[in-house]
Order: sequence, then structure tokens, then C-alpha cells
Amino acid sequence: MSAAQARVLALWKPYGVVSRFTPAGGHPGLGTLLDQPGVWPIGRLDHDSEGLLLLTDDGGLAHRLTTPAHAHPRSYWVQVEREPGAAALATLSAGVVVQGRRTRPAQVRALAEPPALPPRSVPIRLRKSIPTAWIELTLQEGRNRQVRRMTAAVGHPTLRLVRCAIGPLRLMALGLAPGEWRSLTRAETDLLYASVAAKSASAARPRANRPGSGSRLSTS
Repeated sequence: MSAAQARVLALWKPYGVVSRFTPAGGHPGLGTLLDQPGVWPIGRLDHDSEGLLLLTDDGGLAHRLTTPAHAHPRSYWVQVEREPGAAALATLSAGVVVQGRRTRPAQVRALAEPPALPPRSVPIRLRKSIPTAWIELTLQEGRNRQVRRMTAAVGHPTLRLVRCAIGPLRLMALGLAPGEWRSLTRAETDLLYASVAAKSASAARPRANRPGSGSRLSTS
């Protein structure tokens, strides 16, 4: 299906809602937020996570956005306990062992100021003796509760998790509030499809022709 034919919706999934249309585990589903037959969520956000969720009727688009081989980036704002130091940020960037497997390298940066988010419907737990900090983490894979497990592995448990971008689409640029949705514009849809096509082409290249695929020099 082409970008011109597809329907793609953007939703700010709020806290406490599961990424399916029907309820699950005592949590309401997406059907409480929108009634749009024929579209399905691309990937998922856990009920206790918030932020950008895309829905589409194009199965090919959904496959390319969620298949690890295509390495399509997803970015998250993460509020954690205590301020991570340079060593913790470097470890997150290099990859940490989660459930017996090392995560792929990630992009991570500390945020000097908290992102301009509305308050969560259920406030996070706060302890006066433990400060909090925000980081932005960009992954190219989507394992179960991966962000939470990664930050816990470096000693900084996640308190609040908001997906702020999928590829070129930024949550705050879409003009949504928690629980709101809209169709992507043609320009936004074209931008998303172009990004997916570029990632697919990169994934299809023979490994020998990819930058950095030859012998690696030791840096130890």
C-alpha cells in the first residue's frame, strides 16, 4: 500500500490504557478513545507508559516499523530516580544485558530541564530523599518493557515513561493532548513512508557493503 492510499492515525496514548481496542488486565482499551474501524496499533505501549502511538490499515507499514531488522528509531522521555552520571549514560548507550541478552546500542542524553508534559493522571511516587532526573533514550528495537529494564539495570528505576517520537514524527509537534488523536497530514505520511523506505533499503544492503562492516580495530 502506498502513502497516498494508507490511513495513518497518531494518538497520544494516556497512562492506564492498553494498546488494544478491548480492555485487558483491568485496564480500558483504545476503544474508549477512538472508533475508527479498519486501523490497528503499530506496536504497543504498556498500560503504564504514555505518548505517541500510531495506528494504520497498512500491514506492510506496521511490519517495517516494528521488525528489528529495519532498526526504525523510537524515542522516549524517561523520568528516573536520581541523576544518572556519565558512566550510567555510557552503559545505556553501549547496551545492557536484559533477560540474558544485550540490548542494541542506543542514543541517550540527559535533559537539562523536564519536558513540557501535562501532569500524569496518576501522579508518580515521590520520595523527598531521592531526587529525579529526565533522559531521552532512542532505541532501534522494541523488547518487552525494555526501557524500564534498561534503566533499572544501571541503577536508575523508571518513574515515568513517555514515547516522544517514532522515526521523524515528534509527539509535541502533532498538537495532541493525552487521549487525543488525529489523522496524519499527507506531508506527515509522506515523511514517515520515506523514512521507512530509507531504513528498509539500508536493511536490505549486503552486510559487506555497509559502513563499519569490515574488521574492527580494538579500542581497548
